[in-house]
Amino acid sequence: MLLECTESQLVLVDYQARLLPAMLDGSSTWAQAALLAQVARQLSVPVWGTEQNPSGLGSMPPEIRQHCDKVLAKMHFSAVEEGLGEWLRPEKSAPKGNARSLPKHLQKQSDPDRETIVIAGCEAHICLLQTALDLLEDEFDVWVVTDACSSRTERNRDAAFDRLAGAGAELVTTEMVVFEWLRTAEHPDFKFVQGLIKPMAKA
Repeated sequence: MLLECTESQLVLVDYQARLLPAMLDGSSTWAQAALLAQVARQLSVPVWGTEQNPSGLGSMPPEIRQHCDKVLAKMHFSAVEEGLGEWLRPEKSAPKGNARSLPKHLQKQSDPDRETIVIAGCEAHICLLQTALDLLEDEFDVWVVTDACSSRTERNRDAAFDRLAGAGAELVTTEMVVFEWLRTAEHPDFKFVQGLIKPMAKA
């Protein structure tokens, strides 16, 4: 099964200034998150961010935050406990007017359901893990972008991936995500994405 761009939403968990120096491969992880956010925005994939205790840990850097539709400040480790689920699956309002009098195309919700959640963040074994497990519990399809996730130690990060895979999450990389969203080199945004990835490959 491949990712579908029109069915996806991107969640970026706790990329914050004061966490960066403590994270394993922090700079690379933050760069992958920024790339995901840019590509998602270009492809009209909704992007949601979270910040854990921002007064203590600082805010999300502008190169990521500027691409987010909204950023959720939270104290719970799981963003679902603070209302993320309502952002991802908002209540659908009925169309105005008598349903019988409306054209058929207005009698149904025009926007497709986006039940596929592509998620990445820090720390992988705490806030990312708890958020992703709660999303699985709420019956979302969860895809964890491993090279855009980090913890203070490799053991904690990898233990999170093992647990998430066992719970039913798909483990992917940033390039897997963006090229599955594109599907073809003939996509109008292929060169845009290629232009973002090439400099990172040389770094």
